[in-house]
Amino acid sequence: MTQTRTTRLERGRGALGPALELVHTGRAPTRAVLTAELGVTRATAGAVAAELEALGLITVDARPAAAGSQGRPSHRLSVAPGGPVVLAAQIHADGFRAALVGLGGRMVATAPGCMTVPADPSHIIDAVVEAGAGLLRETGRRCLGAGLAVPSAVAEPDGTALNPLHLSWPAGAPVSRLFTEALAKAGVPGPGEGPATGFTGNDVNLAALAEHRHGAGRGARHLLCVATGHRGVGGALVLDGRLHSGSSGLALEVGHLTVNPAGLPCHCGSRGCLDVETDPLAFLTAAGRAPGPEVSLLQQARDLLRTEYGDPAVRAAAELIVDRLGLGLAGLVNILNPDRIILGGLHRALLDADPERLRAVVADRSLWGRSGSVPILPCTLDHNSLIGAAEAAWQPVLDDPLTVLG
Repeated sequence: MTQTRTTRLERGRGALGPALELVHTGRAPTRAVLTAELGVTRATAGAVAAELEALGLITVDARPAAAGSQGRPSHRLSVAPGGPVVLAAQIHADGFRAALVGLGGRMVATAPGCMTVPADPSHIIDAVVEAGAGLLRETGRRCLGAGLAVPSAVAEPDGTALNPLHLSWPAGAPVSRLFTEALAKAGVPGPGEGPATGFTGNDVNLAALAEHRHGAGRGARHLLCVATGHRGVGGALVLDGRLHSGSSGLALEVGHLTVNPAGLPCHCGSRGCLDVETDPLAFLTAAGRAPGPEVSLLQQARDLLRTEYGDPAVRAAAELIVDRLGLGLAGLVNILNPDRIILGGLHRALLDADPERLRAVVADRSLWGRSGSVPILPCTLDHNSLIGAAEAAWQPVLDDPLTVLG
């Protein structure tokens, strides 16, 4: 019997990663669904599920669930609630946040930190990693990797932040190297004996990946994500489940599309870019409100929309930002032909406030919008850049769990 199970597992070993990803993303809630999705026998699927359970990654509940595809009660599959985690970190214009994230995109613990982001990126990277290391010490969870989201395009494969426009960092800051060094210094362990491996990426790219796997982007084949956080505007494209990052990680810098040729000067040297015409500061300024130091610009803009949308000046400012955002989205629809658009940050709040106006602008100004409407939806995950940073850290495990965990 043991030899038979070993033979089945050998046949299904190449399916361990795909099987884990199916459970991780919620697409295989039962063993029957897993069998169908993998295209293997029921016995092989059972051996694969048992191996993932033995690795501490999933749980297999033998109590009867709904009937499977062949009419038999099927075992339920879920990520292991007490299983390993990865350290996820995010740096933004107003500080940072660290978290521990399990499979399934589940936040286990989080630690926010507000500080003025210094010109030397190593200081804040050290601070966010130490916050994450503190969470690991408090929870006692096993760590399998670490991911960092930053508000800049990150060049591949060297991991340098090429245009941290809203931070005081120098262009080309070696954020990946600094992150890896900070993990070693803080003693953050990896799956083996050495320190955790660090992965670094652009915050909107990582947010799009998280939304595609766990949020508003599920099921989309060509997913366009546009978001404005604390400052500036970013974009990302997920094609068939993988981020489209271009030849060197710099694709989809949508913040530098011109939507108002006579508009505000942009950090990139142009004028009227989405980056400066549709971010929280642009909205507050258009509404005649001076931003204060108490909370982040994003929170101030959201609060203004929520509490004072009936004020004519606030509504007019929102409509102005929506029209300029719609113009930019229409251009992207013409170029990329996505099957879904999701919006994050302030753009999500603007969509919620007046969904029909934004959709009408996009449909009116885009060729494909007129021929068939492109769904425009709000992002649904809280802290989606953090979840995306965790996805980057989980990826080696999803690709080959047996090699990583041994």
